[in-house]
Amino acid sequence: MEENVHSGHRERVRKEFLKNGFDEDTPPHKIMEMLLFYSIPRKDTNEIAHELVSRFGSIAGIIDAPVDELVKVNGVNTNTAALIKLIMPVARRYMFDKKRSTHKYSNIDEVGNYLLSRYMGYSKEVFSITSFSGSGSILGFDILSEGDVAEVSISTRTVIEAVLKRQAVCAIIAHNHPDGVAVPSDNDIAVTENIKNALAHINVRLLDHLIIADGDYVSMAQSRLYKQIFD
Repeated sequence: MEENVHSGHRERVRKEFLKNGFDEDTPPHKIMEMLLFYSIPRKDTNEIAHELVSRFGSIAGIIDAPVDELVKVNGVNTNTAALIKLIMPVARRYMFDKKRSTHKYSNIDEVGNYLLSRYMGYSKEVFSITSFSGSGSILGFDILSEGDVAEVSISTRTVIEAVLKRQAVCAIIAHNHPDGVAVPSDNDIAVTENIKNALAHINVRLLDHLIIADGDYVSMAQSRLYKQIFD
C-alpha cells in the first residue's frame, strides 16, 4: 500500500514537471525530491530532500558538497551522491556541445562567456588553455592543472604540448580564483609572461589570460596594467 502511495505521488510529480518544468521560483526541496526518485526507488524522498536543503542551504550547495558530507544525510548512499555529483559534469558538457561548432570567436566577451561555461561548478583552482585556429574557431579546450591549493603549478612544456596537439595558431590561458577575487597575483603575471614567451618560440600567439571568479572574469589583455605583456 505504501509503495503504491509513493508510486502515485511520483507519477504526479513527473507529470507536473514534464508539463511545466522547474523555474527559479520552484522550491529547492521539490527539485531534489524528484531527482532522488532515480536513485532511491522505494522510499519517500521528500524528507531527504528537505534535509539536504537544510544542511547545505541551496541546490548549488548540495551539488558542490563533498561526497563524504552528502552521505552523512540519512537516506543518502554513495549511489545517490554519485547522481548528485553527476549534475555539473553533464551541465558543463551540455554547454560545451551547445557552443562547439564552426562558430568563429571574434571578441574576448564571446570567449569569456564560453570559458565561464567551462568553469561552471569548479570549487578548486583549475588552469586551462583554449587553442584557436587562424580564423577564430576553437580547436580544443585542455585542463592542464588542477588542485585544492591557492595556486596551481603549470609548466611551459605542458602548455606547448597542448597547443602542438591542437595545431593552434593562437591561444588563451585561463584559471579561476575560487576565493572570488579576480585580481591577478604576482604569480599570475609571471606565469603569463613565461607562457607568452614559450609560445612565441613555436610561432603561437598568446592572446589573453582570463581570471575567472564569482561568475565573471578579468581579461589581462584588456587591462591597462597588464596589456603590455601581450604586445
